[in-house]
Amino acid sequence: MSVSGIEAAGFAPYVAPRVDSASTVGPQGPSGPSAAGADFGSLVLDGIDRLEQVQQKSDTLAVKAATGDLQSIHDYTIAATQAAVTTQVTVAVRNKAVEAFTEIMRMQA
Repeated sequence: MSVSGIEAAGFAPYVAPRVDSASTVGPQGPSGPSAAGADFGSLVLDGIDRLEQVQQKSDTLAVKAATGDLQSIHDYTIAATQAAVTTQVTVAVRNKAVEAFTEIMRMQA
């Protein structure tokens, strides 16, 4: 789809706001880091906490399955699959963040 097709569909291209070097307000706003930065950090921490919870649930069900206390093996299978997929997604997000950081560091001033 061409750019004009995107604009016709109502999706205008993103244009970054211009930051004037003479301005007293920097790119992060008047009071430090932007709210979006704080939100991203809390999202990352929340994602890591959820990953840990999913893995703990899988580990608990694995122990129950090994001792014979688990009523349905399907519960363990589902939890183990969720833990594996959650770990894969977390690693993929981390890899993309590292790639983005590396690309930013390569940019010339």
